[in-house]
Amino acid sequence: MVTVMERRFGRRPLNQCHIAVEGAIGVGKTTLTRKLAEKLEASTFFEQVDDNPFIELFYQDPSRHALSVQLSFLFSRLKQWQTLHQQDLFTQGIVSDYIFAKDHLFATVTLSDEELALYEQVAKLVTVDLHKPDLVIYLQSDPRVIMDRIRGRNRPTERGIQFDYLKRVIAAYDQFFFHYQETPLLVVQTDRMNFADSEEAVDALIKRIGNMQSQTEFWASYA
Repeated sequence: MVTVMERRFGRRPLNQCHIAVEGAIGVGKTTLTRKLAEKLEASTFFEQVDDNPFIELFYQDPSRHALSVQLSFLFSRLKQWQTLHQQDLFTQGIVSDYIFAKDHLFATVTLSDEELALYEQVAKLVTVDLHKPDLVIYLQSDPRVIMDRIRGRNRPTERGIQFDYLKRVIAAYDQFFFHYQETPLLVVQTDRMNFADSEEAVDALIKRIGNMQSQTEFWASYA
């Protein structure tokens, strides 16, 4: 039986594709991105969150700094994503820890109606056709599990994150990927999978990707 990846790429190997890992803050995107890139001998492409000068202020006072942080992310992500056009995926693949569409997703969570209208006007002016990943992996987890991870890593920029805000972000992600059709999508429930400490879990994920039969699939266990 022909898999989704074979239908999409023919004989092109997985390590020459662009795989994007997505999910809420603290779900394990960056860890899995590094692990997959190492296994596939691919390059990595990370979102520059800590470079945003407004992010810590936003978590302290969201209503005051929402538009500033969102516009800063828009231009930063746009500049980053445009560089993907210059990379040769036929010699080495890429694993990224976000997709560009997340910018608008977060805007719908953080901005007022008036701010969102202004953001969308700006985004429409500056955003052109951008590279799309070959596969998106959406990591899901219980909000309480993610909140524990955020508190455990104790990053200064994340100390102001509130549980209600985290739940709204996760709900927005779930809604977005429920309707997502742009690329093949593998939804991975991570509460019982530890990609940070288990090479077996990462190997099982790569095998699961290779066996995908449908445009959108769900995976919750490799045991």
